[in-house]
Amino acid sequence: MEVRARAPGKIILAGEHAVVHGSTAVSASIDLYTYASMHFPSPPDNDDTLKLQLKDLDLEFSWTIEKIKDAFHDSGDCNASSPTSFSPETIKIIAALVEEQYIPEAKIGLAAGVTAFLWLYTSIQGYKPAKVIVTSELPLGSGLGSSAAFCVSLSAAFIALSDSVNLDFNHKGWLMFGESELELVNKWAFEGEKLIHGKPSGIDNTVSTFGNMIKFRSGALTRIKSNMQLKMLITNTKVGRNTKALVASVSERTLRHPDAMTAVFTAVDSISNKLATIIESPGSDDCAITEKEVLVEELMEMNQGLLQCMGVSHASIETVIRTTLKYKLATKLTGAGGGGCVLTLLPTILSGKIVDKVIAELESCGFQCLIVGIGGKGLEICFGGSS
Repeated sequence: MEVRARAPGKIILAGEHAVVHGSTAVSASIDLYTYASMHFPSPPDNDDTLKLQLKDLDLEFSWTIEKIKDAFHDSGDCNASSPTSFSPETIKIIAALVEEQYIPEAKIGLAAGVTAFLWLYTSIQGYKPAKVIVTSELPLGSGLGSSAAFCVSLSAAFIALSDSVNLDFNHKGWLMFGESELELVNKWAFEGEKLIHGKPSGIDNTVSTFGNMIKFRSGALTRIKSNMQLKMLITNTKVGRNTKALVASVSERTLRHPDAMTAVFTAVDSISNKLATIIESPGSDDCAITEKEVLVEELMEMNQGLLQCMGVSHASIETVIRTTLKYKLATKLTGAGGGGCVLTLLPTILSGKIVDKVIAELESCGFQCLIVGIGGKGLEICFGGSS
């Protein structure tokens, strides 16, 4: 039996950085996915190993089941239906197992993801031989939720072949989990995210699991349903950024200018809530949709101006903004800033020729361009191989 799971990435439409200071943020799924497939070896294979293949990176890791059992010194009892937090002792054991694998120095950042994989697998499936293959359409480390999509797709695949859910293995094509199964996957994925990021907000894994959009404020997540078919151009500047340092710089600026920054955060909160209201409101005809897109463009431009006030823009981001502004398109950074990815709304009335021109200009600067749909499906699974 083989199961495949796919989980989408995410963008932040409004509210990044300000959300740390009590403002509302709005995040949405995008139709770029991470795929995880898993199958157990059939008896004639006699394969007693757990394998993880990161296909895009041409890397494979493997552990014998005997070695995993010896490392944990327990029976391997697991309960997929009851997500638990990892203990420091467990992480030490898993870290030792990961260290034995050869991870190239240039890709040492993957160690946290491999650790999350081992912990999720042994917690949900116990000590069984299996082969897991992961592929992704999401650029790594660019602020598009690649680690969350990794944890969500893995958790879903492991849970789908556990005793905790009752699924129709004969179903053809992609299948959505029920609400309770999605909640279960989301809780496990959040634990995986904690291994990778330390103190994640829970936004990324929630959007990746449930899809569509969420509002987030002061630790409270609210799922919202989009009534707009938004299309965005995502420009990956390929400029690396230090999220922790950027968050710290905004906090330092707030200490130096408390009144001004409080006003900035209040304005961002208003923008996020207005954006959510527009997106949730029904669009009765093409005219109404166009009017709503104009409002979204204005809110994106205002949000970007406020992010510049916070000091988190970058020369590469400004290059994207100048380029798209020539075509009267609204653009803002998404995520931490300081490089990373930039969003440009593509209105429904925009011609394909204009889009091609914009992309050609941006790619001539060395940027990567991706056209995505916003606020679509979340996690899905299928059985019996590709679909």
